[in-house]
Amino acid sequence: MSDLRVMLADDHGVMRAGLKLLIDSQPEMTVVGEAGDGLQAWEQAQVLQPDILVVDISMPGLSGTEVTTRLKATTPAVKVIALSVHEELSYVRALMEAGAHGYVLKRSAGEVLIEAIRAVVAGGQYLDSSLTPTIAQHLGRRRATSAEIPASSLSEREAEVLRLVAQGYLSKEIASQLGINSKTVDTYRLRAMEKLGLSSRAALVRYALQQGWLAEM
Repeated sequence: MSDLRVMLADDHGVMRAGLKLLIDSQPEMTVVGEAGDGLQAWEQAQVLQPDILVVDISMPGLSGTEVTTRLKATTPAVKVIALSVHEELSYVRALMEAGAHGYVLKRSAGEVLIEAIRAVVAGGQYLDSSLTPTIAQHLGRRRATSAEIPASSLSEREAEVLRLVAQGYLSKEIASQLGINSKTVDTYRLRAMEKLGLSSRAALVRYALQQGWLAEM
């Protein structure tokens, strides 16, 4: 990993300054742009095309969710990591469905954000581990009120691979854990998602939440 270009979007200048200092201190990362509102973030991201856009959810102009949705349509190569004070699962779901690749809480920003950036650039997704209790609580309510999507159509290995993918592991990492090659991992993943009718990362994350796979992290 080298010359990783990061853009920051947050309406609080002090927050941006702190994050810039942190990111620029990493040997392989550079902050290439900043924005103080959502509309500016969307416009600049299209011009700068950073590898990663770290975007606050609550901003004037456009919300972080709206910025993410627009970028997915206009500049899909830019990967978005949401930075938020909100721990409610509804915010996480909205951002992931909009196309975000990561969700980090502001109270744990710092090394957690650096870890998230590296995970997303490597091709994975990242959910702040501090959200685990919230996810578990949500799953408890769902189990009490509704049936989960059945996974009976999956083989044991297909379910195992899909669970690891949802938890953010890369194909090569899954291959190493299971003692198979990366192409076989991809085959299991694609076959399992087809069986379940899942067509996107966001859909997989929703399914994983319902199955309790993310609560195991």
